[in-house]
Amino acid sequence: MSRPLPDADYEIRVRDSFARQPAMQLIGATLLRVEPGRVDVELAVRDDLTQQHGFVHGGIVGMIADSAGGYAAFTLMPAGASVLTVEYKINLLAAARGKALVASAEVVKAGRTLSLSRVDVYGIDGGRETLVATMQQTLMVMHDMADTRQ
Repeated sequence: MSRPLPDADYEIRVRDSFARQPAMQLIGATLLRVEPGRVDVELAVRDDLTQQHGFVHGGIVGMIADSAGGYAAFTLMPAGASVLTVEYKINLLAAARGKALVASAEVVKAGRTLSLSRVDVYGIDGGRETLVATMQQTLMVMHDMADTRQ
């Protein structure tokens, strides 16, 4: 899907912003793909991210999905704007396990004020991928708001 790019430096902006997130650093999440309207976030599965059954905690799954969807929308926002999640709905479909989780996000609609992203989270184990969660998310374009701590 072809989309107009309001900021040719979107990838640098996204990668710099992601690097400033202490929460993503805490859990060890990394950016993989960054393309217009699409972002993938990867998380190596570790024991300290699991719940009592040994599956990655649903809150952690939500964290990487939220970041992937937000940054997918951010790629289509103008320079000088910032992004903020308004709401999301996540369905946990299978146990979140494997060697890694990958949250793959795509913008459904990029609006002037609100954008909508869809995110699928996969458990990766060897060559096998299992869909563990799907999310729909609404994001706000924060015009003229720097993407830094206030």
